[in-house]
Amino acid sequence: MTDQYPTVGSDALERGPWELRGRSEDTVFQTPTATVRGHTLVYDDADLRAALDQAGVADSLDPGGEGTLVDVADDDTGGFWRFFFATALSFRPPLAPGIGPASMRGPVVRESRESLLDDLRSRGFERVEAGRRQRVRTDTGDRATLTKVTATYPLDRGQLDVEGWIAVWSRGGSFRIAGGAYPTRGLATLLDGLPEDERPEIDPGRYRDDLLGLIRAVE
Repeated sequence: MTDQYPTVGSDALERGPWELRGRSEDTVFQTPTATVRGHTLVYDDADLRAALDQAGVADSLDPGGEGTLVDVADDDTGGFWRFFFATALSFRPPLAPGIGPASMRGPVVRESRESLLDDLRSRGFERVEAGRRQRVRTDTGDRATLTKVTATYPLDRGQLDVEGWIAVWSRGGSFRIAGGAYPTRGLATLLDGLPEDERPEIDPGRYRDDLLGLIRAVE
């Protein structure tokens, strides 16, 4: 990794079957005075992906689309059922002297949230909505703005209900964005074809706790 990419605490990653699926550099959004670039790492739940592949439904969730915050290196690698991403932002040109990150916090929070919602819509998610916002502390003590996201994904057999979270905070003169999503309902039906002892744990509460722990572990 170069120092332009964020880092994620190894302890948080080791608590789940997380596999790095992609690294990308993209223009996340633009302000009136600067282009905002993002260096992004994307992980997904490798065990869940393997189980759904074994059940014959791994291709039901299309990873395609015109993503920025959540991008994959190769669309042939399969869909994202449970994912996490971390982005480090940079400004081009750099912020002028006397203009600190605090002055950009509002636009960055707003534009980052809308970028994730647009990413999900471009991948076929429906009823994509931003919910409540709250403040949380990262493991490094930074104060992050955390926003809940909900969506559904139509399947041949019903739909997949999805919940996600996205956090934005300033760090080192710039910003970090971290978030992800996970199924909350509909996953058990897709795994019906697997023997009981081969099904991964699909507890939405644990999924939420794992994601929030990963978000807090980003530097």
